[in-house]
Amino acid sequence: MTVYFIGAGPGAADLITVRGLRILQQAPVCVYAGSLIPRELLDACPADARLVDSAELTLDQIIEKLSCGKERDVARLHSGDPSIFSAVAEQMRRLDELGVPYEIVPGVPAFAAAAASLKRELTVPGVAQTVVLTRTSARATPMPQGEDLMTLGASRATMVLHLAVQRIDAVVGELLPNYGADCPVAVVACASRDDEVVLRGTLESIAGQVQEAGIKRTAVIVVGQALAASGFLDSHLYSAERDRACGAS
Repeated sequence: MTVYFIGAGPGAADLITVRGLRILQQAPVCVYAGSLIPRELLDACPADARLVDSAELTLDQIIEKLSCGKERDVARLHSGDPSIFSAVAEQMRRLDELGVPYEIVPGVPAFAAAAASLKRELTVPGVAQTVVLTRTSARATPMPQGEDLMTLGASRATMVLHLAVQRIDAVVGELLPNYGADCPVAVVACASRDDEVVLRGTLESIAGQVQEAGIKRTAVIVVGQALAASGFLDSHLYSAERDRACGAS
């Protein structure tokens, strides 16, 4: 028996990986993350597969579902990619204690889908070469010391905030001192889905736009000059002056 933690992608059913879909099509049990998983993916499971919605389950109950059938593989379907803000770490820790084998199948993260919708590269030559992926605490687990927005924003790197749109006013207040009121900002809700909403503005204007649009969840906030960069240098990657000899870096 193996538990497969599968990243289902940001919302559109066809953004799951080929590997993830193949495992899903063969798994006799699928434990999925509630309304965040498109129905089309659940329909890809075998007709007689057992489907378990984990939205209202505790961690102990989820582990029980993942480990109850020792002879059967289980697909554990998460939205986005398991590597960030997925609560996979504590599930793997419990499975380690139980001696249950598992594998991770990566997926398209929400921030990548948001960048695609914005038609923007988050790392632009001479403008931004670092992306900070973070969130705010609010009612969730407290942030570790030194990971507050004021500290993280000191570099003025491209910043992507998950699970933070419901605190947009506070987010703006914490980012203003480092980024400035005219810094470009975008909010992408339900990235890649049919009901996707894209807002573009500045730190000065974005909170009002979010409130007017009624966006309260399933959204990422992207902040930084990369969103509006135009007169930047071409990448060295394709430069005619670059040494293209075999093995050259």
